[in-house]
Amino acid sequence: MKKHLLSPALLLLCLLMLPLSALGKRIVTPPALRPGDEVILITPASHNDSAYIVGMKERLESWGLKVRIAPHAFSGSKGHYAGTTEERLSDLQQALDDPTARAIFCTRGGYGAVHLLDKLQFKAFRKHPKWLIGYSDITALHNLLQANGFASIHAPMGSHLTNEPADDPAVLALKQMLFQEQPTVYTVPADSLNHTGRAKGILRGGNLSVFYGLRATPWDIPAKGTILYMEDVGERPHSIERMVCNLRLSGLLDRISGLIIGQFTEYKEDLELGKPLYPALADLVRDYDYPICFGFPVGHVTRNYPLINGARVELTVGPTQCVLRFE
Repeated sequence: MKKHLLSPALLLLCLLMLPLSALGKRIVTPPALRPGDEVILITPASHNDSAYIVGMKERLESWGLKVRIAPHAFSGSKGHYAGTTEERLSDLQQALDDPTARAIFCTRGGYGAVHLLDKLQFKAFRKHPKWLIGYSDITALHNLLQANGFASIHAPMGSHLTNEPADDPAVLALKQMLFQEQPTVYTVPADSLNHTGRAKGILRGGNLSVFYGLRATPWDIPAKGTILYMEDVGERPHSIERMVCNLRLSGLLDRISGLIIGQFTEYKEDLELGKPLYPALADLVRDYDYPICFGFPVGHVTRNYPLINGARVELTVGPTQCVLRFE
């Protein structure tokens, strides 16, 4: 029987149709910011207090940036959301397409970014990539950016940049990261639940319930080669455990290179687990031999260190400290 070989042109077409992860393509890192650069503020999910949008604008202007506010960033007349889906989509698409803007700052998370994922286009963005910054519900947009081959920053938003002082560690770290003032290295004390070890990989993750909600979609987090981090707010411990059980039973936790357990906040311990939340999570990951860092300062807390989703990192978990180094 003759073998049917693809022509070179057809083979190239097939390769172009594969997802970026299948091609092993390196994620694109947008260029560093410089004083005088234009940036855009958007509110792509839940509506925000106008004082936090104004405060965020003032903080970014103090860094020497020129700040524009998207047309519907202040909208709050649509109930929970900052405008209709069409209005929020328009603001984000225009910001992605803008050839002069160098970064897109989300003013708040909440809920609603998931409405936009299957409607956004990246043709213009590929010609002039820019940073997208935010956390919590913005995790959905981070997954979207990584699926399209671009790095983005999980970092504080409007209320934090308004209320915290200029020398706040997370604020300083975000400024240094955006302007690439120095290599980013985080060192935190060891936790008794940690697994020691060293691994390199691509940093991905964010809000657990948000990326859990994207499992088995085109915007799911790829497991192989990933150093995964997670955080959440207001979730009951048994709900958190259920989601992590899914990551374990589905095999995702078998294939990652390292794990960072961030801050879970605004919950009450759940007697149904029979033990506190963090030891319960430790039980779920006890059999993995890769490095695991518990209690990393990322999440709905003041010490919310910015992290570059899509960056190559080295995670070293030792007996006295955990070090996350960005390459």
